[in-house]
Amino acid sequence: MYESRKIRLIWIALFFCHCVHSLVECKADERGELFFAKRVLPILKEKCYGCHGNDETDIRGGLDMRSMDSLQRGGDSGESSIHESTPLESPLYLAILRDEAVWSAMPPKSGDKLSENHVNTIKQWLSSGSAWPTNDRLAELAKVQDPWSVDDGIVVKSKGALDKDWENRRYDESSLWAYQPVRKPEVAASDVNPIDKLLSNRAEADTPLAPPADRRTLIRRATFDLIGLPPTPEEIKEFEADAASDAVSFSRVVDRLLDSPHYGEQWARHWLDVVRYADTSGFANDFERGNAWRYRDYVVRAFNDDKRYDQFIREQLAGDELFDSQAVKAFPNSELIIATGFLRMGPWELTGMEVAKIARQRFLDDVTNSVGETFLSHSLQCARCHDHKFDPVPTHDYYSIQACFATTQLADRAAKFLPMENQRGFEEKDYLLARQQQMTEELERLNKIQLAAASEWFTTKKVDRTAWDKAIANSKENPKFTAVRNKLLKSDGEELVPPKGVGFTAQEFGGERVARKGLERLEWELERYEPFALAVYNGKTLQRNAVYSPVRVPLKPMDEGELEQSAILTGGDPFSPGLAVKPNILSALNSFNPELPKDFVDHPLGRRLSLATWIAHPKNPLTTRSIVNRIWQWHFGQPIAGNPNNFGSTGKRPTHPELLDWLAATFVEDDWSIKSMHRRIMSSSAYQRSCSIDSTKSFSRAELEATYAVFRPRRLSAEEMRDAMLRVSGELNDAIGGIPNRPEINLEAASQPRQVMGTFASAWVPNPLPSQRHRRSLYALRVRGLRDPFMEVFNEPAPDFSCEGRELSTVTPQVFNLFNGKASHDRALALAAKLIKSSQTDQQVVEQLFALAYGRKPHPKEISIVVEHWQEAISNPANAIPDTVLPLQEIVRDAVEENTGEKFSFVESLYAYKDFVPDLQPSQVDSRTRALADICLVVFNSNEFVYVY
Repeated sequence: MYESRKIRLIWIALFFCHCVHSLVECKADERGELFFAKRVLPILKEKCYGCHGNDETDIRGGLDMRSMDSLQRGGDSGESSIHESTPLESPLYLAILRDEAVWSAMPPKSGDKLSENHVNTIKQWLSSGSAWPTNDRLAELAKVQDPWSVDDGIVVKSKGALDKDWENRRYDESSLWAYQPVRKPEVAASDVNPIDKLLSNRAEADTPLAPPADRRTLIRRATFDLIGLPPTPEEIKEFEADAASDAVSFSRVVDRLLDSPHYGEQWARHWLDVVRYADTSGFANDFERGNAWRYRDYVVRAFNDDKRYDQFIREQLAGDELFDSQAVKAFPNSELIIATGFLRMGPWELTGMEVAKIARQRFLDDVTNSVGETFLSHSLQCARCHDHKFDPVPTHDYYSIQACFATTQLADRAAKFLPMENQRGFEEKDYLLARQQQMTEELERLNKIQLAAASEWFTTKKVDRTAWDKAIANSKENPKFTAVRNKLLKSDGEELVPPKGVGFTAQEFGGERVARKGLERLEWELERYEPFALAVYNGKTLQRNAVYSPVRVPLKPMDEGELEQSAILTGGDPFSPGLAVKPNILSALNSFNPELPKDFVDHPLGRRLSLATWIAHPKNPLTTRSIVNRIWQWHFGQPIAGNPNNFGSTGKRPTHPELLDWLAATFVEDDWSIKSMHRRIMSSSAYQRSCSIDSTKSFSRAELEATYAVFRPRRLSAEEMRDAMLRVSGELNDAIGGIPNRPEINLEAASQPRQVMGTFASAWVPNPLPSQRHRRSLYALRVRGLRDPFMEVFNEPAPDFSCEGRELSTVTPQVFNLFNGKASHDRALALAAKLIKSSQTDQQVVEQLFALAYGRKPHPKEISIVVEHWQEAISNPANAIPDTVLPLQEIVRDAVEENTGEKFSFVESLYAYKDFVPDLQPSQVDSRTRALADICLVVFNSNEFVYVY
């Protein structure tokens, strides 16, 4: 019995060992399959399937890599791609090692080669048996979490993501730098500005540093940076004479400039570049947005008041929701409505020539991407049709953000004028009213012709006119032929009403369209003088096929129309909705920053405020890094992170990431104060350094500027150049805010025909008075379809797209504009007259010229050269009085009437030229002044005038 019991125990032990071995073997197989599914297959799909697996009709080299069987069959060479007995001699492995002496390198392009981690992953897979599970098994394994650490990147998980490939996609950690929480680096307390300390940490140890700029250079640099104008000779003299230390004296200059009302004008210009400010709507229907100027002035006030940036965000995204909820009592109600003009800055139109749903979706796509670029430095539009290819932004997140705007509707809302708003210049409304009256009278004249012709038509055609007479009787005192006809067409049909052009010649047919459409266009222009703001409201989407006049808020916005249900749009097509989504945010960002808000309002009201609260949260790293990066760029001419609108993987990485984080963290600690950030940046040695350096060490200019070893000089922007000439010549009207003005522009550009609202837009007619024309360039009417050639050639950005940074070009047309252009000649003549009036001797004139233009005294040789040339120019025949060019009083427009195809013409009256007061003319001054004007023109074209050093 004992022996048999022993035998049973041995059998049990053997059976247990067999089970354990089988279990271990099973676990090993499962682990190998999981390793293939999670680590190997993604590499094959990304690096190999493009040539060896995506299209059966185009398998390169005959090698299909979509299964183990096809890999073992090999390609055209006939050799198996995997050697089971000697896996590390497999052609597959030898190819990815890229040793051409052993095997042809794969992938063939060196830029596509596998990373070291990828190669090690393939090696590990081959060495462990090359497991390749079935397709059904792969589907099961897709649900299992990857148990291995990721060496070649990080996996971003998305709460609610739909695409499993996206959900488990690996990203290079360095490409997600902007998603990481802001970590303020510790900077040891010392006399060194933390900015300089952090810059030096990234600079080469032997990089030479430029000495501090002299006081004249520094005040000119700071004055242009903060107010966009040159310093006066008196301001320069006071700074140079200040006995206080350089640091104390310069801080006084900075404080004075930050307190200037012109500070807001200069920094609003930067912001308006980003948000695409314009006074017209763009596209083919480029009608005026009469009250867009109120948003522009809101931005000026926000910078002047040093409005907290987080509040600035909330007001622009959801000012109307703050107003409606009365959650913010400290701000005037109109200000909150005006602020939402940000959401209306994109080009937009809705005409009878397009589908309303497409126009609506165009707005939603535009505003979604604009919010991303402006506040988060993150372009979102790539995720409109598919998951973002490079960043962790799936279509689910894109449409979740867009859902925040699903109930946002466009309207011009009532908003009382605020006491601080400049309402001067409203008298020019009389010009528009006169044109309106003229067009109305012309339309009434043509209406009478058609009504008479209609009566004759009924008699000739012997058609029952009962319905026609009834419609006329029920219309207003002045029945409109077009209105009556359109009304009857809906029920009676065209054969019972007179044809569209009855009684008209081709000329009258075209004239009727010009007058009728012109009256529609004037409604938009007249809006400029009324207490309305370009704004939005929350409500259902009304059925509109076209917009012919400014839209108002319905009495009950939630009662009529469609309550839009947001969904993922297949291919971005509004007619192909997929899975429904709710308002939400960038899920990947929240995964890195769990302190960000997670709960979003799903109610039709308050969605944008939830989004604004998330964006303006102090722990949102994209928001804080974005704004300090922009401020830095606008001071130094180069950002820390190279693409201020794109912090994604395709954007340039930060050159000084620790500095960027220090600025972002400090910005929040300083209560989101932009003026405090100015003070910190401008107090650094990096900002106060000279542009030039004497060094025997070999460094390129680009290297020195990249490390901030020298200050990077910049050319004045187009606006700064024009404003500086006006300031120096004494012509500048420096009033703050108000309706747009119209300076003189190239006459050929001003008079060119331009279509809008189905007819001709008005020609560009400058303001009648010099004081109206010579306001700062910020206030010039910005027409999307008509650019000022001077501004355009000097790189003013077009307002259709967000401008993250102005490019600098040097091209020949700039010479024609600055040296030969009428505007610069007029400024030079005005400056010459001013100098001669205020000075007695030739030398005094030259000294005053240099003081105004350059902020310094001329050298004796410069005085000698200028005076000598001046005297020669007085007697030069070229100094003769040029012929005076009288402005046009009217323009004859030729067109083709679209209904008849016949030609017609009409006369456009250039109303403002009737009262036009030209600038100072050469005929009004003597030859000495005209000769001096040539010298002033040269000064305006000199590098010392148009560059900031």
